[in-house]
Amino acid sequence: MTPPIVKACLQSSAVTALLGAGTDMRLYSFGEAEQGVAKPYAVWQVISGSPENYLAGRPDLDSITLQVDVYATTGDSARAVRDAIRDAIELDAYITRWGDEGRDTETKNYRASFDVDWMVHR
Repeated sequence: MTPPIVKACLQSSAVTALLGAGTDMRLYSFGEAEQGVAKPYAVWQVISGSPENYLAGRPDLDSITLQVDVYATTGDSARAVRDAIRDAIELDAYITRWGDEGRDTETKNYRASFDVDWMVHR
């Protein structure tokens, strides 16, 4: 039930230009990035979901809602990464919420957030 967000982002030249490629891509699961990671970077986490249920047989699909948060040193950079990720995934998933934009008072990082609904085949 892991959504293919990383795979979709790795296939996007716009995302890899901003977040790096391969194992060096700065797109982290479970909503956590490494301490001191270069910016910009993005994190994602599953915030809800439900399996499909069928009367005859095992379900072949799960519905998953993700939250994606982008962190950067400027607001323009955070928005550029947000938009690149949006463009990379929205043919396979649905953007369902544009979240808060803001600036962390302690780290001074800019943040842009959005939610994604993804139907994931098992």
